[in-house]
Amino acid sequence: MSSTFMGLETARRGMMAQQSALSTIGQNVANASTPGYSRQTVNFVQTEAYPAIGMDREQIPGQIGTGVTASSITRVRESFLDTQYRGENNKLGYWQTKSDALNQMESVMNEPSDSGLSETMDQFWQSLQDLQVDPTNAGARSVVRQRGEAVADTFNYLSNSLTTIQQDQKAQLDQTVNQVNSLVNQLSQVNQQIGSVEPHGYLPNDLYDERDRLLDQLSSLVNINVEYVSPGGNANPKAEGQAVVKLVNDNGSEQGILVSNNGSNKLNVSYDGVDGSVKTISVGDQKLDVSQFTSTGKLQSLIESYGYEKDGKATGIYTDMLSKLDTLAYNFANAFNSQHEQGFSPNEISSKTSQNIDFFADKTNTSITDEKGFASRIQLSQDIQNSLDNIATAGGTDPSTATLGDATNVSALANIINQKLPYGGDGQSDFRTYFQNVIGGMAVDTQEATNMTKNSTTLQQSVDQKRQSVSSVSLDEEMSNMVQFQHAYEASARMISLEDQILDKIINGMGAGGR
Repeated sequence: MSSTFMGLETARRGMMAQQSALSTIGQNVANASTPGYSRQTVNFVQTEAYPAIGMDREQIPGQIGTGVTASSITRVRESFLDTQYRGENNKLGYWQTKSDALNQMESVMNEPSDSGLSETMDQFWQSLQDLQVDPTNAGARSVVRQRGEAVADTFNYLSNSLTTIQQDQKAQLDQTVNQVNSLVNQLSQVNQQIGSVEPHGYLPNDLYDERDRLLDQLSSLVNINVEYVSPGGNANPKAEGQAVVKLVNDNGSEQGILVSNNGSNKLNVSYDGVDGSVKTISVGDQKLDVSQFTSTGKLQSLIESYGYEKDGKATGIYTDMLSKLDTLAYNFANAFNSQHEQGFSPNEISSKTSQNIDFFADKTNTSITDEKGFASRIQLSQDIQNSLDNIATAGGTDPSTATLGDATNVSALANIINQKLPYGGDGQSDFRTYFQNVIGGMAVDTQEATNMTKNSTTLQQSVDQKRQSVSSVSLDEEMSNMVQFQHAYEASARMISLEDQILDKIINGMGAGGR
């Protein structure tokens, strides 16, 4: 038959198991506000019944339970929700960064407004039309020069401001690369700690939480896929193993291993493309062309904003806008200068000699020859700055026959805004149409990025709420469990008291009748 003292051991095991559960509740309550903490639970398992199966087992009516043990303490976590959250998180990181970049661009372009390029150009055309009414009016000439200078200054301001923000994007890109490498390094260290604990049969729940927190942060920067490798040894069946973090593209194809079970690889972005644009991305020894890097996240969005090489040319949100400004300023200035040179100014009429005076010039050159970066270099020519009488208003072929009251050339200058020039490379757009298309395209892209940011935020928060409903600590639930385990502990203690009374009766009370 079973031992007289068997009930004591069963009750002792009950007390120990309930005490483990109460200690775990204390841990949960203490970390209720800790970021990334997953609530923990004790897994109770019945101990082996008595007697065990065997030829020499005791012949009793049936097996007797021997109590309970706390087999393990595990996190309450749903890995599917983690994967879903990280998928939405990298989309949010991409669209939010793109939205910020486009909103900054919209602020600089400032269209429509009373101080944008469109309004400045309209004022310049209006000054030409006013001069057309009376080409001998010195005041009207002065306004034309002032408005022309405002046009050049506006082009300079827009180009320089966009270039400054573009460099800020580069600095943010470098910072993001450093952030990726920092997270990768931290993940590798946590991995090594997990690998040193799990083979001994323990479950390092706090390390698992820290690893998941780091993975969440990394997922907003690049698209990742996480696999787990068993560390071996005497690992608990519930052990999660060491994480292998892979950089993947939007199709799920591997583009490099950021973290392995025995180390990590640095990510690097190289500005070796055209005009210092991004051309290659490397992960350890593996190098990718920027066209192959399609890993949704903040990093990709910053590359697209700053500029990257494609088909031998630099492209990107800011690179393209700067290029369009250069095209606009270059074609406009060349067309305006060409028409200006065909006319005659008061100084030419007075001297009866043709001087081919330019109205606009390049700050770094005597003539306008290079379109690249021209919006930052356009200015009034020195001749126009030196004298109002160098503004060519009269038409004709011979300065000796031209008259000061002739407005033929200034009329032609005022009409340049309506001429179809190769602004878009095809010669099918006038100034207003091309610029409206540029601003309209920017507005559409900004609206799309803003809407996608809102949608991604909603989806990310929805998944996070589901995840929190599973993993976060509910103080009400913990208090309810605490009462349950407390009563179970007290009941096991009461069983020990009962067994003590029984044993006292057996030891001290039985066989005393003949004394």
